Amino acid sequence: MVLAFNGKQLDISSPKVMGILNITPDSFFDPGHYSSIDLQLRRVEQMLDEGAEIIDIGAVSTRPGAEKIPASEEVARLIPSLIAVRQKFPECFLSVDTFQPVVVREAVAHGADMINDIFGGRFAGDMMETIAGLNVPYILMHMKGVPGTMQVDPQYQDVVAEVAYFFHQQTEKLRALGASQTMIDPGFGFGKTAAHNFELLDRLQEFKNLGFPIVVGFSRKSMIQKTLGVPVDDALNGTTVLNTIALQKGASILRVHDVKEAVEAVKLVAAVGG
Repeated sequence: MVLAFNGKQLDISSPKVMGILNITPDSFFDPGHYSSIDLQLRRVEQMLDEGAEIIDIGAVSTRPGAEKIPASEEVARLIPSLIAVRQKFPECFLSVDTFQPVVVREAVAHGADMINDIFGGRFAGDMMETIAGLNVPYILMHMKGVPGTMQVDPQYQDVVAEVAYFFHQQTEKLRALGASQTMIDPGFGFGKTAAHNFELLDRLQEFKNLGFPIVVGFSRKSMIQKTLGVPVDDALNGTTVLNTIALQKGASILRVHDVKEAVEAVKLVAAVGG
């Protein structure tokens, strides 16, 4: 699949790395680390130098228990940073992590090339129409519940089957509207226990039957911390292990905080297959 928008193209037939730029004051890993435009630009430059081919900018924390903020505040946080990154790195493929249609429209108007939606089109009734109307590349993620309570005893009969059914329903809606650049993300850690997460990873190749590129995001998440008994600062090695397994099972995009290590995993897995 080749993603195309704003005159740019990105071939994701071979795996790519998406670097995370959190501009929120309350993210789970790097809260407030990139509070100024200058720091954000330095961080983007570092991630691009390390091999990221997509930068994902998030202006709202989606960690478990995260506080809601209005769309107006999200836009106020996001747009100055998006404009600055777009101006300094005009060739970079820029994603915006949002689930609100009004933010999508503002982001695309100011240079975004992709939308990453943790609600998978469920937050607002006109999200899918907005995506289809713009024909912007779109990551459709599965989440059970909402960020504030999603980790309170999530239950599934068959987590893989239920997530796959969700993708089938949502992608059919997008297809009917004319959207043609959809990717799917199982939503590791979003309304799932550690056992659910590892079952999703073990059976990740089953999602390939749906016919859409697969995006994964394990970066320093609690499934690693709890399994290894390590704090978030020591979860990089575990992240790399899970990224490697996901690549072997068909992942197309790795969404990460640590770009260098993810790029190395992509290269090494490719060398085994090449």
